[in-house]
Amino acid sequence: MSSVHDVTDPNSWGPAIDEAVNTVSRGGLLVLPTDTVYGIGADAFDAEAVAALLAAKGRGRQMPPPVLIPDVRTLDGLATEVPDDARKLAEAFWPGGLTIILQAQPSLQWDLGETHGTVALRMPDHPAALALLRRTGPLAVSSANATGNPAALDVADARAQLGDAVTVYLDGGDAPGGVASTIVDATGAQLRVVRQGAITLEALNEVAPVRGVDEPDAEPDEQPDEAGDATAGDETTDQAEEQGAAPAEESAG
Repeated sequence: MSSVHDVTDPNSWGPAIDEAVNTVSRGGLLVLPTDTVYGIGADAFDAEAVAALLAAKGRGRQMPPPVLIPDVRTLDGLATEVPDDARKLAEAFWPGGLTIILQAQPSLQWDLGETHGTVALRMPDHPAALALLRRTGPLAVSSANATGNPAALDVADARAQLGDAVTVYLDGGDAPGGVASTIVDATGAQLRVVRQGAITLEALNEVAPVRGVDEPDAEPDEQPDEAGDATAGDETTDQAEEQGAAPAEESAG
């Protein structure tokens, strides 16, 4: 049987966070509030737990979950070859509604699904989520819903959709954002939005150049000299769109 725990008050959420941490350490699933929508989470380094997360949602390995992190500094432990512009976006919009797809550290012992060597990272702007992440470390988190349904905006909706597949539900009240994060692919020669969400393209471009979802790539003579393998970059972008939980209802990341 699953249980529901209130995390609206930092002064009293300690036992609830403890129970959630214990659940994650045992390979269980939990539902947590974020600043965008509710998420279903599991230990990112527990392959069986991640597989259970995907099964609970009714989705396959071809749509692996993003990873939520507690601090910007965690980025370099999970990703490699982080572009300077991607780092600027993280520093500007984390914690917040921005997910960045990056090349994953090849030495990491995890199995999030068919990621093609990439990982989608986000630092949420929600006090309960951050309190949990500081205890658990990185969590694989997808939107708390059955695939094909809208993302849950409160714990009752999440529980109605996911039931006893989840051990612990953390109730933080209504999700304050109600809109999924913007996803930026930073694995190619140019940063590109692959899903528009909480952060607008205009806001992104005030920090670093980012192409919109429908904008074509720059002409070859506009490409930076160091971007010699543009074809490989395009292929990575196509894969990253799949990895980045592209449907808007599919990511709390």
